[in-house]
Amino acid sequence: MEVAYLSQFIDGQSVFMAVDAPGLEALIKPGDRRSLDDVYCEHILEGRLPELMANTADFPLAAGMPITRAVPIGAHMSVPVRLDDGSVYGMFCCLSPRPDKSLNDRDLRVMRVFADMAAGQISREAAAGREVQTKRARIEKIIAAREFSMVFQPIWDFRSQRPVGFETLCRFTQQPYRSPDKWFREAAEADCGVELELAVLKAALEAFQSLPDDVYLTFNASPEAIVCGELESLFKSAPLNRLVLEVTEHAPVSDYQELKMALAPLRGAGVKLAIDDAGAGYASLQHIIQLRPDIIKLDADLTRAVDCDPARRAMAAALISFARETDCTIIAEGIETEAELEILLMLGIARGQGYLLGRPANIASAGAMVAKSEMRKSA
Repeated sequence: MEVAYLSQFIDGQSVFMAVDAPGLEALIKPGDRRSLDDVYCEHILEGRLPELMANTADFPLAAGMPITRAVPIGAHMSVPVRLDDGSVYGMFCCLSPRPDKSLNDRDLRVMRVFADMAAGQISREAAAGREVQTKRARIEKIIAAREFSMVFQPIWDFRSQRPVGFETLCRFTQQPYRSPDKWFREAAEADCGVELELAVLKAALEAFQSLPDDVYLTFNASPEAIVCGELESLFKSAPLNRLVLEVTEHAPVSDYQELKMALAPLRGAGVKLAIDDAGAGYASLQHIIQLRPDIIKLDADLTRAVDCDPARRAMAAALISFARETDCTIIAEGIETEAELEILLMLGIARGQGYLLGRPANIASAGAMVAKSEMRKSA
């Protein structure tokens, strides 16, 4: 048969969602629509017309409808597409301008098989769409009600023996508790990941007034958030020379040129760029080569047990040497033991963060930590 299509019933119309009609695109194409009053669909669903008409002239109702002559329709088969909940999505149809007496129940059974296959896929897509809508509503509520808080983990300079910066981390207050990475992943799946990142960045920026002028803040930022065009206006009232954007190893970059162009005005104004989780995989090395960061942060998996693992120690030493050659600051993450710290100092690490040095805390505690380190130095 010359024409086959899948239709969906929307607001009293039959909308053609998928069409196979080679050479007849002027007659029917995806997106076209007809009133249900003008087509066979409702008559078939309500039993006034059969699903299989080898010759529409044999059925007075079909023969008398204007569409039969206008198309024309000589032979027609159509079966309903019923979703998992029993509702009718639309119809799966085939037609020919000429009668075809060879059409039989076997052909109709094949049509029903295809209709069932389409219904299964459509039902799955509809369920996935509903899940996305549910996730989006949940994330939008979190953003609107600001159901998250910011904590700050110190980045220590080992020469001056004081925190010189803080990494901003997000904690969500919704119950049951879920780790931040799961919330950000859900937001990305609901196509509102950038909106959540911007809301978190805005909250983190409020911390500046509580910190000394020589202390900086770092923010995790996805490539999508960086290229969205909102960061310049978000940062306009902040001291840009005290901002560091961290791009993680786990963030895929589809277009480095686009990302570099988005970063250029920010970096030109004083914002620094860090590559987080360096050494965790190939992507971080690509980020470093392509983006030429100001700061490289050693992944916690490299730092962990660096005192007793020669392979980790060799990789850390290589990255430290690379940073020195490219004039980058290097920061070791995840320092948890004195033995790890001792080896890192021996390798030439000047800055680090981790539970040994300070756990994430609220902004008041972060400011107090800086003040305490100053008092200790002056004493």
